[in-house]
Amino acid sequence: MDATRILAIRHGETAWNVATRIQGHLDIPLNDAGLRQADHLAQALAQRDAVNAIYASDLSRAHTTAGAIAKAMGQQVTAHSGLRERHFGEFQGRTFAEIEAELPDHAFQWRKRVPDWTPPGGGESLVALRERILKTVDELAAQHTGQQIVLVAHGGVLDILYRAATRLDLQAPRTWQLTNTAVNRLLWTPQGLSLVGWGDTSHLDALGKDETTT
Repeated sequence: MDATRILAIRHGETAWNVATRIQGHLDIPLNDAGLRQADHLAQALAQRDAVNAIYASDLSRAHTTAGAIAKAMGQQVTAHSGLRERHFGEFQGRTFAEIEAELPDHAFQWRKRVPDWTPPGGGESLVALRERILKTVDELAAQHTGQQIVLVAHGGVLDILYRAATRLDLQAPRTWQLTNTAVNRLLWTPQGLSLVGWGDTSHLDALGKDETTT
């Protein structure tokens, strides 16, 4: 069967995640909590999953998360710019509240998930994002049929993958979680993606227990 199993994972937490500040293509590092999340994720995957390749966005928050997995598994990370977060143009560096106050017309189109709307200042539409992400996943997964790979990326990327796997429209309201370092399982074939499992955060339960005892 020409199928590839995919573990699609969002990067660990950053200070800007906590502050609800849009990161986009800006290179924001993991905070201390994000580093701990990545370590616990790596330990969990190393204990239960055989992985043939690890790919990550070239932005440090994703690449560092992938690096923890690679270290635990004795592998290397291959960076791919096609796995980057959506480019948000002038939204980048602003908080949700600042965007609402300073760019209300654009904020409205963002909230409504208008598919061909482009954030001002060189941003990327949802249609363009979907095209980029699915092209990248096709390219990478096709190299690993019969195997399992890790893709470490961003919330917007994971959102596109969920929609593609469940055949949901770009404008459908989001009812699924995009938790930092959650493990999301997909199956790729040349016909497209299908959903196997979503939002496994069991390794974060262990993290919570550690933090209550230190």
